[in-house]
Amino acid sequence: MLSRIAESLFWIGRYAERAESTSRILDVHVHRVLEDPWLDDASASRELLAVMGTPPPDGPVGSQLVIELLGYDPDNSSSIVGAISAARENARSARVVVSSEAWECLNATWNELDHTEQLARRLGPHIFFRYIRERTAMLAGLVDATLARDDGWRFLALGRSLERVDMTARLLSSSIGDDPNSQSWVSLLRSCGAHEAYLRTYRRAVDASRVAEFLLLDRLFPRSVYWSLALAEQILAELDSGRRGGRTTVHDAARRGVGLARTELEFRGVDDLVEDMPELLRGMSQTCSEVSAAITARYFARETPRAWATKVPV
Repeated sequence: MLSRIAESLFWIGRYAERAESTSRILDVHVHRVLEDPWLDDASASRELLAVMGTPPPDGPVGSQLVIELLGYDPDNSSSIVGAISAARENARSARVVVSSEAWECLNATWNELDHTEQLARRLGPHIFFRYIRERTAMLAGLVDATLARDDGWRFLALGRSLERVDMTARLLSSSIGDDPNSQSWVSLLRSCGAHEAYLRTYRRAVDASRVAEFLLLDRLFPRSVYWSLALAEQILAELDSGRRGGRTTVHDAARRGVGLARTELEFRGVDDLVEDMPELLRGMSQTCSEVSAAITARYFARETPRAWATKVPV
């Protein structure tokens, strides 16, 4: 496979996952502001911008400005609109390997962005967030249903997995200062599509430490950090095996970074997890940046990784 095609597929996975996860994070933020009368909108908004690595502008900052910067800004590849546009451009470059159904889904999503944004400005941002979640879920389903499980699919799934690790860490960081018994932890689970899975796993009321444990350590939930790291590690092993004629090594920096991060999570107790949460989440985001840079250097033959690889960690 040509390196430019592999790179485009990798970034389709990252950008699509970024759009979905950013819509979830913004949805949680808007609900927190609406449901908690004691929450300071300005400080919560500045904190969220810092978590997402977006410098806050001068002047007053509030939820509406956060939605503009992280939701609607077409010039920012970290915003929802910017990420969908970037995913579409990469899909155009990889049309030779992207299925027609996946391309049509992504192209139609991009074509409807302006209309959906205008509708959300009149009726509320939840309309826009829900639209993005539904369309990216459809895209993920079409990718998994119509792409052969060859290196093309591996690079796309690898990008999606790394972005999911990073964004799940950022999602947790956006709620880490909340009261352990706050309703915002339920909103956080719902925004991940994890509320029912959490209740089936623990069969008790929502608790902040268990939410963190579930989203970081659960072996079966596909949005957990551990599950995504394990999948990324498996894909990197398969790519490495193909390049080395069936032999696998751990000398490649990307595999080593993902494996170390997974191992650190796998043997960590819940008490240590809660105590070290801020540092752990920052480390996960930094690992994603380093692994992305290593993948770029190894497979895509570029001297400089793309912008997201240097993004400020949580």
